[in-house]
Amino acid sequence: MASSVSRYVWGALLVPSLLAASYVLASSPIVPKQLPAPTDPGFASLPLNSRARVIYPEDFIEGGAYVQLPMGRVRYWLTGPTFGKKATGFSYTTFMGGVTQMLPQDTAYDPQLYVVQLALLLQHLNWTRVRLVGYSMGGAIAASFVASFSALVEPDVVLIASGGAGSPNRSMLSKFRHWWFVEHRVKRRLATRIAQPDAETAIQEIVRLQAEHHRGYPRAVISSLHDGILTKLQWAFSSPAWRDRRVLLINGDRDSVIPPVAAQVLRQMLESAHASSPLEKSEGAPPEVVLVPVAGAAHDVTWTHTQEVTSAILGFWDSAGSTTG
Repeated sequence: MASSVSRYVWGALLVPSLLAASYVLASSPIVPKQLPAPTDPGFASLPLNSRARVIYPEDFIEGGAYVQLPMGRVRYWLTGPTFGKKATGFSYTTFMGGVTQMLPQDTAYDPQLYVVQLALLLQHLNWTRVRLVGYSMGGAIAASFVASFSALVEPDVVLIASGGAGSPNRSMLSKFRHWWFVEHRVKRRLATRIAQPDAETAIQEIVRLQAEHHRGYPRAVISSLHDGILTKLQWAFSSPAWRDRRVLLINGDRDSVIPPVAAQVLRQMLESAHASSPLEKSEGAPPEVVLVPVAGAAHDVTWTHTQEVTSAILGFWDSAGSTTG
């Protein structure tokens, strides 16, 4: 009897302690300790003849440069003529030229990080107004930027295989995002979910190499899942800032990462952005949303169907009667 009571006492003491320890480990804050934030060396730490640096060299796109911003170093590219309207294209991965975050360690990858860094980059370039072209997670970041800095964005916005329509429920694994087994699982998923199931593209190898050799890359993906870039941006896509805008949505009909139904969800959110209240209805027209499906395309649509994507974007810009540059 005494032994049974003793076990109950130990259990009553041990279980709360374990729960408390799990809570602390799962909710450890990911915040920078200094500014500017330190950056992960990534591929720069690998030999020049390594496979990663051979197929994805620093000059993968011409016209690249770095700028040190408070939350990390940013790699950006300036291409095309200097006249006409300026367009900013950005992606979370390496599928298209644009703004790439040099992943700072111990940083929360939330909408504030990306929005502020992009705003500071535009200030660095002395650009006062831009067109936004966002791919994948970059589409969700574009929505956050429109909602936060509407005056800096031209009326026409392009979102390609855009994230942001996911369920607001956090992944259980993301709560333990700084544990090694979570990072390992994310690396495996990154290597298998990007390309079409029946064909491996070069971009899939680049993503896999990033996951294997750029430790900050899977950490940032996990943090983005936890901190809302993919799952908690309904506020951004439903913002009144979309009134009177034109939005082009492009999605591959074989995309398993951002399925076609997600584009329909985003379209509905955008079209309802002007209907917050009867008073707000009179202050602007609903956004014009054009949805272009790309037949046979998976999530790497900008890589495998470059011509179709480019034609859709240029046609969208031309239909507004504006200079495409």
